Amino acid sequence: MIPWSLLDKAQIPGGGGELRLMQRGAEFSIRLGQTELMNSRLSGSEEALATLSCARIRTRERPRILIGGLGMGFTLRAALAAVVAEAEIIVAELAPAVVAWARGPMAELFQSSLTDPRVSILESDVGPLIRSGRSTYDAILLDVDNGPEGLSRKANDGLYDMEGLKAARAALRPGGVLAVWSSGPDRSFAQRLRKAGFGVDEVRVRANGARGGARHVIWIATHTDPTDNDVCS
Repeated sequence: MIPWSLLDKAQIPGGGGELRLMQRGAEFSIRLGQTELMNSRLSGSEEALATLSCARIRTRERPRILIGGLGMGFTLRAALAAVVAEAEIIVAELAPAVVAWARGPMAELFQSSLTDPRVSILESDVGPLIRSGRSTYDAILLDVDNGPEGLSRKANDGLYDMEGLKAARAALRPGGVLAVWSSGPDRSFAQRLRKAGFGVDEVRVRANGARGGARHVIWIATHTDPTDNDVCS
């Protein structure tokens, strides 16, 4: 078997440990300590994060989508395939090294997604973008850390607590969607979403789509507003 080789490593801004980019043949892995955060062979649940969300806003003419976390670009590429030419997709990635890896050793994996005219890549924490938005986005997609119970950065908890969820709801247009990826279930998080004013669907998806793999969870939380006529089904 081909051994793994270390391509690069970088500290997570604001603390939280060291990210390592590993390669074995055509396969890439991003790891935090001994924990694998993502692998280029396993894309199904990250793609589902985008396709499930974009299906809810498919009737909108110029949707504006905020993606928290670039990762290996699976969510971004799936979103680009699902939205219209007039869409705008903003990707906030906290770690500059992850963006550099996407443009460098993993460029073939990302294909043309980073240069698509619909896409803006910001080396930024997604939290301030959410908190500063008021009815700004049609969808907010969060693939940050390992889900609501984060591993890499304590500050990520602010995205998933009650204050963070209310900020996300305020940043969405009526009928908009907050979609959250997680490596596993979290009953208390679903309850917080409902208390924050969202209608919630919890979807179990396979890490590698139809080919199986571990079961991940995606919460599709809809900003319900009885006065809004564009709530997607």
